[in-house]
Formats: sequence, C-alpha cells, structure tokens
Amino acid sequence: MNTEQTFETKRMDHLGIVAGICHEIGLIEAINQAVGPCERKVSCGAAVQAMVLNCLGFTSRALYLMPQYMDNKPVDLLIAPGLVAEDFNDDTLGRSLDQLFESGVTEVFAQVAARALATYGIEHRFFHLDSSSFHLHGQYASEEANLEAVEITYGYSKDHRPDLKQVVLNLITAHRSQLPVWIEALSGNQSDKESFPATIRAFCRQLKDGGNAFFVVDSALYSAGNLKELEGIRWLTRVPETLTEAKRLVVESELNEMTELQDGYACLEVCSNYAGVPQRWLVVHSSAGAQREEKSLLRQVEKEEQAAQSAWRKLMAQTFNCQEDAEAALAETQKKWKYHQAEAAIVALTGYSRPGRPVAGDSPDLIGYKLEGRVVRSEQAILLARRALGRFILATNELDPDRLSAEAMLSQYKAQAVSVERGFRFLKDPLFFADSLFLKNPGRIMALIMVMVLALLIYSLAERKLRLQLAETGETVRNQVGKPTKTPTMRWIFQLFEGIDLLTVSQNGQVVSRQVLNLKQEHRNILRLLGPPVENCYVLRF
Repeated sequence: MNTEQTFETKRMDHLGIVAGICHEIGLIEAINQAVGPCERKVSCGAAVQAMVLNCLGFTSRALYLMPQYMDNKPVDLLIAPGLVAEDFNDDTLGRSLDQLFESGVTEVFAQVAARALATYGIEHRFFHLDSSSFHLHGQYASEEANLEAVEITYGYSKDHRPDLKQVVLNLITAHRSQLPVWIEALSGNQSDKESFPATIRAFCRQLKDGGNAFFVVDSALYSAGNLKELEGIRWLTRVPETLTEAKRLVVESELNEMTELQDGYACLEVCSNYAGVPQRWLVVHSSAGAQREEKSLLRQVEKEEQAAQSAWRKLMAQTFNCQEDAEAALAETQKKWKYHQAEAAIVALTGYSRPGRPVAGDSPDLIGYKLEGRVVRSEQAILLARRALGRFILATNELDPDRLSAEAMLSQYKAQAVSVERGFRFLKDPLFFADSLFLKNPGRIMALIMVMVLALLIYSLAERKLRLQLAETGETVRNQVGKPTKTPTMRWIFQLFEGIDLLTVSQNGQVVSRQVLNLKQEHRNILRLLGPPVENCYVLRF
C-alpha cells in the first residue's frame, strides 16, 4: 500500500506569545460576549484577534492584505481551530469593525480590559490620562451623518501635520505602565480642556472603587471650570505657567527655602484656593532641568540680540515727523524684545528750507526727529528668567500629605512619561498599524483604533508578566548587547523569537505530527516564565 507523506512549514516567530496572551485573557470570548452572537464562520472576536496579530507582527500590513499576511501562519493554532487564512478577507474584517462600532468601542474595550486586569489580578490606584491625534488621508465626506461617529476634520495636530484631517484618542493607562484601561475616540477638533473631565467621569462610573482612584493629567486639565466639574474626584496635574500666581511663585520662591528631594529635585509646598477649590501646590526645582534650560536661555538671548540690533539699525535710519511718532515706533519695536532694551534719545533734526548757502540772519528749521542710542541686554529680565529655570508647579486636591506626599506628587507626575506617553509612542511607531488609517468610514476608523489599543494591551500584559516573573525568580534574559537584564522590552523578546517555525507532517492527507522548529533553551526559559497559555502554543501535545 502506497503512502504519500507531505511536509508543510508555517511561520510562528513571536506570534505564539501574542496568541497565548490573547487566549489567557479570553479575548475572543470577551469580544463575542460584548458584541453579541454572530452566525458567520469567523466571529467578531476571531477577526479582532487576527487584527491584533497583524498589529503586533510589526509589518505595517494593510487590512485588505490580511489573507496574504495569514497565509504562512498556523491560523488554527494562533486563533481558533477550523479557520484558514482565506476566511479573513476584507469583507469579514469590515463587518467585524462595523459590529464593534455599533456595540460602542469604548464600552467593548472597557469590558475586555476589565477582564484582562481581573485575569492577572491587576489593581491600581493611580491612572494617567493624555490624548494624541492620528492623522488620516481622504475627504471623508459623509452623506448621512452618524451621530455616534467621530468627525474626521482638521484640528490641533500633535503630529505637526495641520494639513491633514485627524481623529483624537483619549487614553488612560495604569500607573507606571503603558497598560491601557480606557479609550475614547473623539472628533479631530476636540479640545483636551473640554474632553478630559468627561473622560475621567466616564471612567470613574465603571470603576469598582472610583473614590480611591487618582488621575494624573497634564496642564490641559487645569482650568477653573474643569476643577469645579471634577469635584469629588482626586487629581494631580501641572499648573499652567500662564497663570499670574504661577509666574510669581516660580520666580520668587527661594531655593534655600525648598526641601531637597532625590535625584536633584527640591520643592516648596504652598496652599492655593484657585477657582474656589482648596488644593496643594508644589513648586518644584530641578537642578538638571535648570542646567539644560540655561543653555537654551543663552541661545534665545543671543538670537534675540541679533534681531534686535538689526531692527534698531533700521529704526535709527528713519526720520519721524514728531516726537510722538518716534516714541510710538520705539515702543512698538521694544515690545518684540524679551531680554533687551534700547538706551535711546530722540534728537531733533534741523536744516534750512532754502537750497544753497544760507545767508546771514537765516535760522535753521526743524525738519524732523530721529532716534539715537544703542541696544543693551536687560539684565533684570534675564535674571528673572534665570530664577524660573528648571521650575514648574504641580497641583493636587488631595490635602492630606500622608496620603500623597510631596515626593509622591513628583514621582507620580514624572511617571506620565513611562505610562501613557510611552503608550502613544508605541501606537505611532512606523512599523505599527497606524499607517493603516486609510479607511473611509469614520465608524470603522473608531473600531480600528480600538483594535490598535487592544494590541497595546496584549503587548503590555506580556511585558509586565515577563518582567514580574524575572523579578520573582531572580532570572535574567540577555538584552540586545548580550548582557543579562530583568527588564527586557517585549519588542526585543519578539525579535529573539524570529525564525521559529511550525512543521506539519501529513500522511495521505491526514496530519500525523506537528513540531515547532528552532526552539532553543533560551526560548523555552522565556515561555516557561510567560506561563502555560503561551507555552502551549509552542510546546505542542500531539
């Protein structure tokens, strides 16, 4: 009896890690539960998991190429049995995005995130909120406006692309991590000042213990109206330096009166009742920041001096009809100078009205006025600017320093850079999915943004789990230069898994064995630390 044996390899790489985390939090089940039943072969949850795999493949592959992307992947292992690459065509993905939008992207994401946090037992007291814009291409003219969809339009571009229309994403992450816990997709012209309070209140409504939550936000939150609106909610933010009282404090606060903190910081705590809201202000001085800003200040002074000298030469070349005109021109010019001033005198110009040699007894006529003098640096202005270098003010409505000390205020605010801001850097990576925002349907764009943040959630959960396990066991993995580390990025771990394949052996059309190839001890150690759901994607029981 003849037997025909065939061999087929599929690329696994790091996607087994992604799939394992998805399986562990029950991503497919959570999505399907949130959006409702589906009669299609590919459920909404399965389509979302496929898009997450695409996102975290870091290939910047457009959605309509999903079957091509999945063609050399073990789809049944990474997503669900019985599914093949051809099942994930653009019609399937489009319908799934529509289903997500109709169910409410914020609500669906909140359910998935809550399930993920519960699975890992993650609880946090501090949350970081910020926003960013995602630019899009196309006209986006909709004949039938959908009141639930965002408006894709021009607005303040944080990507410095005011020529492109955009949508805005409000993102809340857990403390000191890029772990997303709440999202809101907003119209492209939405202002942070207007949207932040609403986002915070919406997030608090679904928290089990909203009264214990603390929100860390940038200075866009700080306005009289917002502070009153957030009554009963605890916040920590930066005071805008445009406020008169803030300007005064950063200049007048004496360094020798400040309390030294770690890492070259010092602070002075004062009470404030801005907008009728009792709060604590913390004037912070950074010695490293002051040194950096000193160099910047000197560059600004030198640049202004060149411009001021040029403007002064042009001003001295002018003739004015009266002293008032000369004074007005001088005042108008000096308004543009921040660190310079003119030591000027107004000089009357005289001459004879008749041409030729003046005759005896002729007296000169007044023919105009001119400015004479020089431009000098305003040492007082430069001194005041120097006193403010490296200084900023934090504010909180937590009046009990035992619950939030001055040092904790600074630490929590600095964590903004390693939490929500890091999350946005991840989402805007050129290799990520952000370049796929060419969809013409605003609802689908909102759903796609949700999928992108789900990918960030999966990535962050994997990174957090591995780092915690390394810390608990005392083990290490090698970093990019071959040295041991306990805090690897998941991007590096993904690179370590390049070249992992799945070999399938079939006999007479029936699968007889499946084996993961190129799996080394280094990979096995990482898989063991990540746990059985991830390990099972590579160590097959066949």
